[in-house]
Amino acid sequence: MSGSSIWKPLREELARWREAGRVARFWWRDDDAIEPTAALDRLLGLAIAHETPLTVAVIPAKTGPALSQRLSGARGVSVAVHGWSHENYAPLQEKKQELGGHRPAEAVLGELYDGLLTLQRLHPARCIPMLVPPWNRIDGSLVPKLPALGFECISTFGRATAEGPMPLLNTHIDIMGRRADGKGPRVGRPHDEVVSELVRELQDRFEGRNEPIGLLTHHLAHDETAWTFAEAFLKETDGHQAISWKPAAELLKDQMSTT
Repeated sequence: MSGSSIWKPLREELARWREAGRVARFWWRDDDAIEPTAALDRLLGLAIAHETPLTVAVIPAKTGPALSQRLSGARGVSVAVHGWSHENYAPLQEKKQELGGHRPAEAVLGELYDGLLTLQRLHPARCIPMLVPPWNRIDGSLVPKLPALGFECISTFGRATAEGPMPLLNTHIDIMGRRADGKGPRVGRPHDEVVSELVRELQDRFEGRNEPIGLLTHHLAHDETAWTFAEAFLKETDGHQAISWKPAAELLKDQMSTT
């Protein structure tokens, strides 16, 4: 499938939005930032070139002033708390989880509080009170206790539920996937597959679901397939009348005002 034909379904869906005078809200979250790298430079370059707001989920226990200095001149970039150390405490037979019920709640919550304070200190103008659980998983019993620590929002993956003790600002489109044999590191997904998901999410919003569409990337893990998709997608949406890329802080403010 040629590059132009891959994007045709998205262009047609966006044309429907434009003709209806409607605008779809998008936001962008990238996970696992720790320090300045060539991959981070490439990520920031894309965001800045296309003037697209970006939220970087930073691992507090593994980061430091170097990342703060690197982000100091990056326009439109915010920082969220990506757990504490991104360590897995679940047994082998369970899915990976740092914020599960495998340790005392006091220990987990203490680390999250330290994580928020750490990023507020390192990124005072960029840190937003958003918790991004590693592997997009958190034990439900911890969630009601997060506001007392200073968190105002959680961001995981998938459709946000209407009920819950805290607002959710989720991601929905992951440009990375598993290999066909299920072995080795994750790889960039076929572009036509991701475009089909984008169209389905847009159709869902057109029918009335009031939830921003979240793009999820992992700059440290990207192969060229993933990087190429990210750049092409930003080009497709850059300046499009039917799409508005929103900063996470603005979306969070909107959510807080309606809850």
